[in-house]
Amino acid sequence: MSENRVVEGRMVTPASLAERIEGESVMDAEPIEDAERDCPECGGSVLSVGYMPSVLEFVTGFKCQECAWQTTDRE
Repeated sequence: MSENRVVEGRMVTPASLAERIEGESVMDAEPIEDAERDCPECGGSVLSVGYMPSVLEFVTGFKCQECAWQTTDRE
């Protein structure tokens, strides 16, 4: 699902969602997908987006559509 999605009441693109999770600009982002899991804080739907914050790193970020909860797959 590559179209824009609503997160915390705002429309986001894959790149803007990745930037919101990362806290800074990203080089590239893949389409937004449903993470098929519930938010551990509010029980809302969680989205995932794969992105490259730098040339040497690929990260999958997870963001709740309803609240501020977010995380990444970084170890």
